[in-house]
Amino acid sequence: MGGFRNSMLRAAWRNGGWAGFAVLTVSLALMAFGLTLRLADIDLFAPGPEYSDTSSLPVAGPRDRLEARFVPCGDGNHERCVVDGDTIWFAGEKIRVLDINAPEISTPRCQRELVLGQAAAARLTELLNSGRFSLETGPELTDRYGRSLRRITRGGRSVGDILVAEGLAEPWQGFRRNWC
Repeated sequence: MGGFRNSMLRAAWRNGGWAGFAVLTVSLALMAFGLTLRLADIDLFAPGPEYSDTSSLPVAGPRDRLEARFVPCGDGNHERCVVDGDTIWFAGEKIRVLDINAPEISTPRCQRELVLGQAAAARLTELLNSGRFSLETGPELTDRYGRSLRRITRGGRSVGDILVAEGLAEPWQGFRRNWC
């Protein structure tokens, strides 16, 4: 490999002088960078979280009567915590956010899904902790895992729709998406 590289460098120098050498060096650096991104399963063009501006939080309306301080779920108390971007525990009840699907954090299929899932969970926590909210039922009361199905709203605006608009979830299509 060393001989091949040296012959490439000599050819670049002979054919273009410093300019040819610079082009070759930059090309090799870009190839190494691309390979690193590929092996690390990093997508520079993937949509990232577009939030963090608290002015975009919906304002509670007169029908919003529930309020609690949510934390990430752990092995302990499941009274008021966020499991992931589409599942919470509230008042001892496990609730699946109706009409959305968020990336998994407990069983992610790739690093990108884990990162997006963590961002979705953090954003859901932020939305829940920013004021009063409502839980609304849909056509079905529970899912196949026994979780309560509820739409979370604030001021009549769906929290799930906010996560979808920010690229942290997708509308529920009846199956788990491949986020990788």
